[in-house]
Amino acid sequence: MAGSQKSNASLFSEETALSEHSQAKQSHSYEEETFYKNCRAAYLAVFKSSLENIKSKEQLCLVLQQAGRNPSQKTVNKYWTLQTTSLNFDDFCSILKKEEPITKTELLDAFAKLDANNNGCILHSELCKILTTQGEKMTLDEVNAITELADVNNDGKFDYYKFCKLYMTTSEQCLKTALEKLEVDSNLKRQQFGSQIETSSEMATSPVTKSLPKTARKTEPRPMLKRGHCKTSSRPSSAPSCTVCVSSANSLGASSNKNSKLMEANAVKEWQCVQSKGCFFLEDNGMIISHKYKLLLSQRSTVCITIKPVNLSQMDGKCFPWLAMDTALYLFKETETEENLQFVSSTELRNKEVFGWRSELGAGVYWIIPFTTGCKFRKVKKQIRGEAKLVYRDCNGDLALTKEFRAVLSEIFEMIDLDGNSSLSLEEYNFFEMRTSGEKCDTEAWAICKENFDMKNNELTRQGFMDLNLMEASDRGGDVSNLWVTLLSMGYNKALELTEACPFSINIYAEKCKPRIKPVCLEAGGEQLNNAICMNVVNKGDAKPVDSNGNIIIHTYQSDTRITSVVENKSEVKAIIHLSGEQSKNCVNNRGLSTFAIEVAPKSMMICQHVMPLNDQEEWISNCVYSALP
Repeated sequence: MAGSQKSNASLFSEETALSEHSQAKQSHSYEEETFYKNCRAAYLAVFKSSLENIKSKEQLCLVLQQAGRNPSQKTVNKYWTLQTTSLNFDDFCSILKKEEPITKTELLDAFAKLDANNNGCILHSELCKILTTQGEKMTLDEVNAITELADVNNDGKFDYYKFCKLYMTTSEQCLKTALEKLEVDSNLKRQQFGSQIETSSEMATSPVTKSLPKTARKTEPRPMLKRGHCKTSSRPSSAPSCTVCVSSANSLGASSNKNSKLMEANAVKEWQCVQSKGCFFLEDNGMIISHKYKLLLSQRSTVCITIKPVNLSQMDGKCFPWLAMDTALYLFKETETEENLQFVSSTELRNKEVFGWRSELGAGVYWIIPFTTGCKFRKVKKQIRGEAKLVYRDCNGDLALTKEFRAVLSEIFEMIDLDGNSSLSLEEYNFFEMRTSGEKCDTEAWAICKENFDMKNNELTRQGFMDLNLMEASDRGGDVSNLWVTLLSMGYNKALELTEACPFSINIYAEKCKPRIKPVCLEAGGEQLNNAICMNVVNKGDAKPVDSNGNIIIHTYQSDTRITSVVENKSEVKAIIHLSGEQSKNCVNNRGLSTFAIEVAPKSMMICQHVMPLNDQEEWISNCVYSALP
């Protein structure tokens, strides 16, 4: 009897835990749905479609206000830089996630600091002086527009309690109006889920038809099922009303290293090899950029190309999240014009964390573009108390670098020493300068570095790099703000943890000639990479029509480590595709959502999602239901 009671108690405990987990999951799903519904409502209050881009600072400010935000000029400038030409709906969603609306309590606390008498009011003259001379300065007209508001004017004083109430009411009303518009229009209402993606926004919207690589594109109708792993789900779809639903169900075991051919190149010692390092960087808008390379082969040869994440630190037991990231290389042959590179292939052979490709290549110039899906590389909010100390005064009163900061500078040195020769050439240093300051170091400035810092063969040594950073702090009297700009640009947080960068190494093995590799730029993958990914999926994957006319097709390709789906819209009008992946198990995708919708422009393709195992040592099941919304 006691055993039975114990068993029942255990069963009850398990059921309770399962119930709580289910409720938490439903709550999270509801929060996601609400957030992206609000995003779309705000966006469609300004634009006719979420396919339209934000093309100016003014539009960005307006659409943020529609979402219940009141962005300062500093906030707008953070997302609309000198290099920004447009932002899409995905970028907008990413901004809203970072810029949470201010609460009434926070607003009141800010004004209370200016209220010397603690009576809820501030003299107009005092408010005017503060707002026009401190922080992000306002013009006199802007201040007058606030103080002249009848609702907040109290006998020549600014009643900030009333102002805060008015501010919150206006902010809420903006979002409410946008939502009401969404509710009235049934077509807009069906688009209630967002299409937020936290990798390159170019990959989400760039049509393939603009500049296709010269690989032959299939124009005949594609077979519907080339492999047997896709089957119709027995679970009823939870998607909104639609014309057709199709599902893609993939059940996979723990990741294996079945592609052992990758090891053969390492075993052939007479093959000639070159190496270069590089890095993925996560931008504020969620875009991922990386180094790009040119490869030169002097004659036809069998070639093996590999990429893997790099462990920078020698500290035992130190865990680096980027070591579990997926990486890949896409190879292109340079043609007469660099704008129209010819896609060759991508790395799919695998040996643990190393991904590679092996085949014969003709003589010529090739482009190598690194790629990561973003499934395991995205912005993570982490509360950090205080910030790490970078410098201190020694017993003589001289400024010195802390041990922790020196260790990080040593890691950064390893990241930017692209050829791995333990010193920095001017070219390597300029990749670092462009990343951290946006300006290059010219030959004159480099000559000055040579006079003041340790150099070897006209290249900056590790000690010289340390001294250069110390001098920057010393010249500013110990002010480390510029050093923090450098650290944040290189992917470190205030606790000196590398969270928004992934260093990697590339090896090129050639059988018959000495290959040469040269880093040429640091930027997003761009349209060429987007085209290559889409064409790779279209040529190798399964194809299923989502609409009755066969104009909208979902292409799904499964490699050893990930599943990628591409939406092809052959029609003359935009297509809206709803995706539900709630029945997936042990999966993570690059969008960070299990349910979302995307819009695909007419006569174009776009990457729908990349899916990977959350834990690649366990079985993972990707079960996605695609629906075409009318």
